[in-house]
Amino acid sequence: MPSPYTFSLPIVTLDSIGKYRRQLKKFSQCYPLLLSLLLPFQTQAQNAITTKMTNANNASTGKTAQEWQVSGLRQSAEILVDQWGVPHIYAKNEDDLFFVQGFNAARDRLFQLDLWRRRGLGQLSEVFGANYLEQDRAARLFLYRGDMKQEWKAYGPHAEQLSKQFVAGINAYVDYVTKHTKALPLEFKTLKYLPVKWQAEDVVRIRSHGLTRNLSAEVTRAKFACNGNLQLDEVRQTLSPKWMTKLPVGLDPCLPEGILRQFTLATQNVIFDKQTMRITQFESPATLPSESRASNIASLNSADSEQMEGSNNWVLAPSKTSTGRAMMANDPHRAYSAPSLRYIAHLNAPGLDVIGAGEPALPGISIGHNGTIAFGLTIMGIDQEDLYVYELNPSNPMQYRYKGQWENFIQRPENFKIRDRADQQTELLFTRHGPIIFQDHQKHRAYAVRTAWLQAGMAPYFGSIDYMRAKDFAQFKKAMLHWGAPTENQVYADIKGNIGWIPGGLTPIRKNWDGLLPVPGDGRYEWAGFLSGDKLPFSYQPKSGWFASANEMNLPKDYPYQQRKLGFEWPHPARYQRIADVLSQNKKFSIEDSLRLQNDVLSLPAKRITDILKRIDISNSPDEASQKAQRLLLQWDHQESADSAAAALFQFWLSQTLAPAYKELMLGTHANIVTSMPDMTRMLNYLDQPSQTKQEFAKIPDEASKIRDQLMISSLTLAYKMLEQTLGKDQHAWQWGQLQKTVFAHPFSKILDNASKTQFDIGPLPRGGSANTVNQSSYRLSDFIQLNGPSFRVVVDVGNWDNSRAINAPGQSGDPASPHYRDLADKWAKGEYFPLLYSRQAVEANTRQRFVLVPTK
Repeated sequence: MPSPYTFSLPIVTLDSIGKYRRQLKKFSQCYPLLLSLLLPFQTQAQNAITTKMTNANNASTGKTAQEWQVSGLRQSAEILVDQWGVPHIYAKNEDDLFFVQGFNAARDRLFQLDLWRRRGLGQLSEVFGANYLEQDRAARLFLYRGDMKQEWKAYGPHAEQLSKQFVAGINAYVDYVTKHTKALPLEFKTLKYLPVKWQAEDVVRIRSHGLTRNLSAEVTRAKFACNGNLQLDEVRQTLSPKWMTKLPVGLDPCLPEGILRQFTLATQNVIFDKQTMRITQFESPATLPSESRASNIASLNSADSEQMEGSNNWVLAPSKTSTGRAMMANDPHRAYSAPSLRYIAHLNAPGLDVIGAGEPALPGISIGHNGTIAFGLTIMGIDQEDLYVYELNPSNPMQYRYKGQWENFIQRPENFKIRDRADQQTELLFTRHGPIIFQDHQKHRAYAVRTAWLQAGMAPYFGSIDYMRAKDFAQFKKAMLHWGAPTENQVYADIKGNIGWIPGGLTPIRKNWDGLLPVPGDGRYEWAGFLSGDKLPFSYQPKSGWFASANEMNLPKDYPYQQRKLGFEWPHPARYQRIADVLSQNKKFSIEDSLRLQNDVLSLPAKRITDILKRIDISNSPDEASQKAQRLLLQWDHQESADSAAAALFQFWLSQTLAPAYKELMLGTHANIVTSMPDMTRMLNYLDQPSQTKQEFAKIPDEASKIRDQLMISSLTLAYKMLEQTLGKDQHAWQWGQLQKTVFAHPFSKILDNASKTQFDIGPLPRGGSANTVNQSSYRLSDFIQLNGPSFRVVVDVGNWDNSRAINAPGQSGDPASPHYRDLADKWAKGEYFPLLYSRQAVEANTRQRFVLVPTK
């Protein structure tokens, strides 16, 4: 079938262009003088042809060819888009390569790029109105404001130049759509504004899109300290390795409400809703593909979600694979959206041939391979943030106490452009530690954030422009020594069969505290520089023949964590343990085995809890619901598949009744402090051995077991009855996917009517798994809508590159009119992949769109 990707612009075939150029050449030979007089008109006409996205459609194959004449290119380049929407970019030099990467990113994701830039630079109110002024102000608090020479130098010798080329490519496409407004993405037409041009500094100055660390945890922990029992915070987060925190000397832990509002605004996505947006008319062109899914799609509100980033990765040595080659697998977990937060691309120029996924708004590739090595990342729990509390001068609120003296705030004037209003000027306040996010004038206090990701060289993910060039483990390790953010576990595999693990992340040295609570900003709690990258652990050629990470606490047993204090907050290790159980098997693993493992939904916490439930006698329970519930769970294989009735009951029980009852039992009147799920490790330990808990009732073992039994029976019975009301009386018809669903929501979702939502949102899709399965699925507690997970997955067959597999849901494109906007969603939901093609021959055989970019003469 021909591609439905159409443009409301004049169509000129490549044949007609060729005919035009042949006639022009013949004319020039006969009438050179006349041609010189007509040359300006000829150039204008030629530009009109090549910048109007000339098409040559082949109805029999569905292939299209398009050509642009672009100012800024040195030589011609090609973009070959395969049948899965992956662009393979071929250039004759690196400057052109990154220019075309930027051009192509704008071609596919222009609204996403423009929104990302405006959010990060604090320029939303310029086009969306005064309701976004507070978010703009918050975002500017967290811009990088240091020396740019030092900034560029931190990423290696290529950073500044390739960034200039990348944004030049974006700007070339911005020029195109500005001149040809019919080609503007629909979002700009709807909101009635135009995209703006970038500067190279925009790429690295924006820091607020990085994955943040423990600032919110510090505030929550302080609430327990304020209530007089700091150790109760273990119900929310068990510290690991074994550690006991204490209240910093001089800290008043009773913090004001709303203290993190500015930080949250600075780091959250843009939220459109009918209260903040003035939409006069929604334009819905007839070219949009129809969508047969239910129109009543629940929209996602990023303000409702918590930071629950995770990821899985592993590498296998040739001795552990059926191919006899090394293998790398990675599925980073991010918030779900339309379009995806990741973008797969292939960059090819002399000296560089790298393919994989990256951030759409950044040059380079962060997950993938370069024809010699493969690399993939997960988040590592290094603590890079601290909240500082200052005493203000009662007679001058623009001063704070530091080392016994009053020190002035640093004041930075900022001008904000506001749509339909006059500009507004304001001053942002900073201390020597970082931006002020809250002032309490009644108590004469101020609060600032100190974060490593405001240091030079800390632009999130940007450091991949260095390590993606590495050709061996030594080069890769050297590049990771100065990796800044986010803090990562990088796995490595190469064509010689070598595998390894290298963590990276700028780590503050806190000599006299642990970073788990706010600290006074009076000079007693200062960072003593940063830990050298070579002080982090690493692994090369592990004896087991494999290495994996899944955000678990993975510091070696002999690592001096008491002195270096990297971090003490880690998620439950169930995902890692399941991966380790599988990879430890005495077998050789195929590519398909890794694909299956990425989609594995066996829940180890479910197995442990049902084993405990098996020990509880419910036979005498007067309520039949409790017996039905127990029978259903005890017959279960603990696979949290989308069609499982038992999985529906277990997850409903766990999140809606068991966890809340457990929190109330442990915390009493303080239970409302923990708004998230409790720490899984501690809760499982309590359910398994209630007499070992520190609570008062644990002093009598029999009494402790009775309380535990009653907790489990009553919460399970309630969950069963509630599920009957939700999914019906017939438990055999229950399905976990009827509750948990994935919605890839467009940022516009909240301002669309139901008919328009189906054009922009993808879903709801029934979803299996949970937060503790390898196929990770963290859902919103209020309605089971999935918040984040592995929208991008890749498995690399190291050396036989065309045999690698990938998926990126819901699709590669950000244009709802493109077939690649949603074409991968169903495959992803089924656990399917497409081949991540690398060789030119394979790419050519699967090309569906060919874009030729030629330099302006």
